[in-house]
Amino acid sequence: MELQQMRYVVAVAETANFTRAAERCRVVQSALSHQIARLERELGARLFDRTSRRVSLTPAGEAFLPAARQALDAAERARAEVAAASGELRGQLAIGTIPTVTAVDLPSTLKSFHVRHPQVRITLRVGASDELAAQVRQGTLDIAFLGLPPSVQPKGVQGRALARGELVAVVAPGHPLADAADVDLHRLSNEVFVDFPAGSAARAQSDEAFAAAGVSREVAFEVTNADLVARLVRLGLGIGMMPAAFVPELPGVHVVELRDPPTRVEHLIWSRLRPSPAAAAFLNALDIPEDDRSALEG
Repeated sequence: MELQQMRYVVAVAETANFTRAAERCRVVQSALSHQIARLERELGARLFDRTSRRVSLTPAGEAFLPAARQALDAAERARAEVAAASGELRGQLAIGTIPTVTAVDLPSTLKSFHVRHPQVRITLRVGASDELAAQVRQGTLDIAFLGLPPSVQPKGVQGRALARGELVAVVAPGHPLADAADVDLHRLSNEVFVDFPAGSAARAQSDEAFAAAGVSREVAFEVTNADLVARLVRLGLGIGMMPAAFVPELPGVHVVELRDPPTRVEHLIWSRLRPSPAAAAFLNALDIPEDDRSALEG
């Protein structure tokens, strides 16, 4: 069994398509298909169900995939450790972030890190806090920036709280509340809302506050993108709740400060396993002491 074969299996599993997997791996499709068929013969089991319309993992493929990823990660980690021992930082750094992170100027931080360590291949994924935390636990992300209600702590990872901030309401400039001050949640509850999907950490920040105030509200528009929240608000289709520190990123909306506002805490999290050389260097760039990286939390 070869690492290249495992890499092909992972690529097909992630793209659900042999042609796109071959393009990702920079090989012709026939070579990729041949190597996967060879691996299937060696294992004595089919890894993929193939039809004219779709490619999906078989139960054997589902069982094989996590081990294949671990083997590829271990090989990459070994190469990175050898390079680090020789004074050269290389390898991969997979970072996840919520779209509304404000505790860190992430683009500038990534730029500085890339200039200092050009041999490290950086990837960035934007998603919901619960999804990002799960990916850190699974090892598909090295580091993630989350936004959580104060009542929630990341589990199964190491981490540090970076910042705590209040949420504000955002409305269209011509909205009746645009010139209001010190608005309470009871008054807001009569409005139609644009918010993140139910069950997400971003949504929970507002839901918990309204529940604590003993009022309900109507969320008519559930979206996953902060820019889309702002667009719908600007068009007067609803009002939104956003972190006060992030609102300057959303031109064209009017801020309404709240009485007893919801709050959120931004967290930086990383794996409970020893960070890779690249991840350790990134944590160092964020001024996370090495002692903090060895104390298990959550």
